[in-house]
Amino acid sequence: MGRIFEVRKSAMFARWDKMAKNFTRIGKEIAIAVKNSGPDPDNNPALRRCYINAKACNMPKDRVEAAIKRAMGKEMANYEEIVYEGYAPHGVAVLVETATDNSTRTVANVRMHFTKSNGTLGTSGSVAFGFNRMGEFKIKNSGINIEDLELELIDYGLEEIGEDSEGNIVIRIAFNEFGNMSKALEEKGIEVLTAELTRIPTNTVELNEEEAQDVLKLVDKLEQDEDVQKVYHNLK
Repeated sequence: MGRIFEVRKSAMFARWDKMAKNFTRIGKEIAIAVKNSGPDPDNNPALRRCYINAKACNMPKDRVEAAIKRAMGKEMANYEEIVYEGYAPHGVAVLVETATDNSTRTVANVRMHFTKSNGTLGTSGSVAFGFNRMGEFKIKNSGINIEDLELELIDYGLEEIGEDSEGNIVIRIAFNEFGNMSKALEEKGIEVLTAELTRIPTNTVELNEEEAQDVLKLVDKLEQDEDVQKVYHNLK
């Protein structure tokens, strides 16, 4: 019984850690969005995206509003968005998006994670060419005909449509079409579960299970870093 309790407690702490990380990530995204385009979500697509993703990860509304108020204050840190590129073990390309108020600390930490995991931190442009930057929306599949939806959205920049492992509909568009698609889904009354700017690898690397674990350990270390927002890789 004690062992079962410990396993459940460990899983609970893991969920809390993930939730805390998501709240921190969205808080920084809110700060950047407000600093760049103001606190009105009607005139700030990036902030609207933050609202959607905050709801998706159960971030309380009062925390979102508090983050917006902090972002409007003079004492709020100015976060710099920096992308780092490198290779994980076994030649897997990795892109690391960060938001930091101390780039010296961030680059040192990111380099440490790569080095300790037998990877290599590269220079700007060393792996970015292998990823397409796209917008991605997930919507709940409540009996929607995907072919009909595809025809409806083709004029708003739709490039890819399909389903994920949970049965949600995934819509991808070019990076610069994000605002058009967001507005179209809103006008059509389609509820968006998540809305992200993402990076899709143009080619993937297939490894055996042991090698893949080497890569995923690095990805996990990077994702746990307080300055890291998102990590992308081309592991199949």
